[in-house]
Amino acid sequence: MTYDSSTTAILLVDPYNDFLAVGGKLWPRVQEVADDVRLLDHLRQVVATARSQGYRIVFVPHHRWEPGDYVGFDNATPYQLSSAHAHVFAKDTWGGSFHDEFTPVTGEIVAHEHWGSSGFANTDLDLQLRQHGIRRIVLVGMIANTCIETTGKFGMELGYHVTLVTDATSAFSREAMHAAHTINGPTYAHASLTTDELLAQLVA
Repeated sequence: MTYDSSTTAILLVDPYNDFLAVGGKLWPRVQEVADDVRLLDHLRQVVATARSQGYRIVFVPHHRWEPGDYVGFDNATPYQLSSAHAHVFAKDTWGGSFHDEFTPVTGEIVAHEHWGSSGFANTDLDLQLRQHGIRRIVLVGMIANTCIETTGKFGMELGYHVTLVTDATSAFSREAMHAAHTINGPTYAHASLTTDELLAQLVA
């Protein structure tokens, strides 16, 4: 298995302060698993190596909450409602801003924000990837059993080769990580790699 920089993109999902920074609203819920897998170190390594080797990084951001969101929705999910109640990823706030170490540089794509769990649903992500000749997607970011998993499944259905990086994500519990990578991952992902294994492929 090889990764060509002309046809492979790193999808960096939801790298918001609320997820990744001390003081973020969801950091206390993901910190235990994040520390176990050395999430932040691995994200830094993936981003730095991808950039140095000429791989495209595509930011896949969740919708940033604004007053009035989900009001009147017929079928808002419990996750959406709880996030709205807590103002998670609020627009024009520190928590709803990209982490300082994971912000786009000139030429990198920021897809339209997704409202649910899939970075593809109701966004321009598929269009952007296809227009740039991308056929393989490598998923890192947050969180393993929702946006990472659902974006990966959707990508597989669209015909992309999907790689999960099992220690460059986190979840609210070890059980959720196990379900995302050990139980559900093999049903749609073509490869599941550690960060070290991925980096070896990117520089090969």
